[in-house]
Amino acid sequence: MRLTSEFWVSQLTRRVFNDGGYAAVMKTGAAEAGAIFIKLQFRDGTASLYAPGPQTDYDTDKPQDRSFSLVLDRVAAGEIDARLEREARFDADFWAVELELGEME
Repeated sequence: MRLTSEFWVSQLTRRVFNDGGYAAVMKTGAAEAGAIFIKLQFRDGTASLYAPGPQTDYDTDKPQDRSFSLVLDRVAAGEIDARLEREARFDADFWAVELELGEME
């Protein structure tokens, strides 16, 4: 059984805060199976965007795991916001989570 998107996002934000980082849900999507996008914000003002990986990466032995693909790397934050706006026109039920992780810089 795969974890719901709502539960997975909740655990991600809790884990990030627990590790001393910052996490915010920018957009709430479908609780059960909404796609999840992750915006990784860096202190230099750039950001990276991770989008859901291919469904073929789903592993029934590890239903809590999710696969992500890097689609924008260290670009201006506005580029990511524009990409998420385009995604919203295609699929309004996705989640967007912003993270700041000090150890990744």
